[in-house]
Amino acid sequence: MSEQNEGAPRGTEAHAPDLAWSQVRETVLMLELAAGQVDAAMRDSNASVNVLTGSFTAMATLLDDIDRKMAGLGERVHEPEIGEVRDSARQVAQQAQQSVIAFQFYDRLVQRLDHVCQSLASLSELVTSPARRYNPGEWAALQQLIASKYTMVEERAMFDAVMRGMPVKDALEQYMTARMQEVEASGGDIELF
Repeated sequence: MSEQNEGAPRGTEAHAPDLAWSQVRETVLMLELAAGQVDAAMRDSNASVNVLTGSFTAMATLLDDIDRKMAGLGERVHEPEIGEVRDSARQVAQQAQQSVIAFQFYDRLVQRLDHVCQSLASLSELVTSPARRYNPGEWAALQQLIASKYTMVEERAMFDAVMRGMPVKDALEQYMTARMQEVEASGGDIELF
């Protein structure tokens, strides 16, 4: 995807262009960044899918347990069994709450992917406009517009790192490490909004 040499600087030059400045180089940089953001969003979604699967599986098991216990009550009601049924019902409710939280993650994922789509659309508009395409100030403005839409600190850090010249792969690795540390520090809870 890149026409750049491996040893060549990789960050943006839109803020300090020289005679070798190239809109193609800036385009590649922005496309690589967008691809990295989509990749990060997809990796985050895998954790959510696992939570949903585990939660709904556990709820189904608990509901089967409730059904068996209620059937066992028959004509005689035993106080300990009622307590067990109530405990199981509470566990189902907790699992349902965890599922709702995991589903909210998908809303956040859609928002992030929408941001990527808007960024790519803005990039396309810039590249297709001859008056704007060769203007480093337009590229700097596009980068500022994209940066202004990030809501997560880790996303902004990834953007900034790539703009400073870090390869997207390295910035993505740094992003994923920061996200995992955040999840571990919060006891496994993922901040959604």
